[in-house]
Amino acid sequence: MKKVLIVDDSKTILTLLKLEIEKYDDIEPYFADTFKSALHIIREHQGGFHAALLDLNLPDASNGEIVKLANSHDIPAVILSATADEDLKESILKRDIIDFVLKDDPSSIKFAVKSILRTLKNYDTTILVVDDSLVYRSAIVNILKRLHLNILEAEDGVEALKILKDNPQTSLLITDYEMPNMDGHQLTFKIRENYKKDQLAIIAISSLEKEETIAKFLRFGANDFVHKPFSNNEIITRINANLELLDLFTQIKDMANKDFLTGLYNRRYFFDAGKPIFSKNRRKKHSVAVATIDIDKFKKINDTYGHHIGDIAIKEVKTILEARLRKSDLIARFGGEEFCILLEGISQENTEIVFERIRQSFEVNKIKVSKNTITYTVSIGISFGLAKNLDEMIKLSDQALYHSKENGRNQVTIKLV
Repeated sequence: MKKVLIVDDSKTILTLLKLEIEKYDDIEPYFADTFKSALHIIREHQGGFHAALLDLNLPDASNGEIVKLANSHDIPAVILSATADEDLKESILKRDIIDFVLKDDPSSIKFAVKSILRTLKNYDTTILVVDDSLVYRSAIVNILKRLHLNILEAEDGVEALKILKDNPQTSLLITDYEMPNMDGHQLTFKIRENYKKDQLAIIAISSLEKEETIAKFLRFGANDFVHKPFSNNEIITRINANLELLDLFTQIKDMANKDFLTGLYNRRYFFDAGKPIFSKNRRKKHSVAVATIDIDKFKKINDTYGHHIGDIAIKEVKTILEARLRKSDLIARFGGEEFCILLEGISQENTEIVFERIRQSFEVNKIKVSKNTITYTVSIGISFGLAKNLDEMIKLSDQALYHSKENGRNQVTIKLV
């Protein structure tokens, strides 16, 4: 959970902001309507806020003092203000703020919250800055620090490739054109051999005005281009636009590959990702395990408590599986109350141990919903070894699952291939 301070003297605006913020489970909001109450909240939490959404004109601080307060506690701030005074706006923009949003229409609430969300995501976002000029590199880094991004630096393309290899989570790279050892064009070309545009965004920068320089960057796979010298607002806008585009790509891929209810991978992705894993292990003659898990008497849960409780029971499967399995294990919801897992690099003995522990976890687990306490068990079927293909492994695990069900449920059956 990331803590956000929201300060506004309008009860209407605070209510609208609360309604919008409540849509996001990972935000813990704190509300204040005066400078004094905001100061009390900040002191109470020792300044430990990830972001703030602030009104400039408060009853007890009408000249933007709240921004100075946020700055003094290193809290990145988004301004939501009714004032259109350009001199005040220009003065505020020189401080450590992320964005300035006018309260000029209902959409401004959504826009301000969207800016806060981008700021919160920045804490988990890494950017690599590549420039042989320490002056320009430091200038960009100082701008990025205002956005609370994780920043890496390289002097040329060769060093940048090494850093990328060690930091594959990097989301965006900003590169100069003219550099020793490997210039920006060469770096962009090399990066695109391993990273697609929806995996790593590249913003190219150069003082050269030649159209061919820009065109070559774009042909080699750059997402954007910025001329030197650039303003702080320009580079911040370009960075945010590219990061938001990456988020959009991720959302689209998640919609295609993930189950809406649990957030686990879906059946389609399981086969797309699982077949290469199975083929690799078959070539190496390494056994794999495929497990099918089904909630026992799931219909009774729905009939007794309602489908909304059934949904909670299904989501609980994800929680238990992720707690008991490795991050490298492929977990998918196949549909309804059925889940499938593919494990590699595991022995038969350890497979049996892992899934017996999973069975026991469900057996003792209790879900409290209002006045109800829900309990349920699962049946598990496993195929272990190497069949002719992944489909056959799943078929065999289904047969093992059927055996678990027929023998009384709440048990694990393993079928060796």
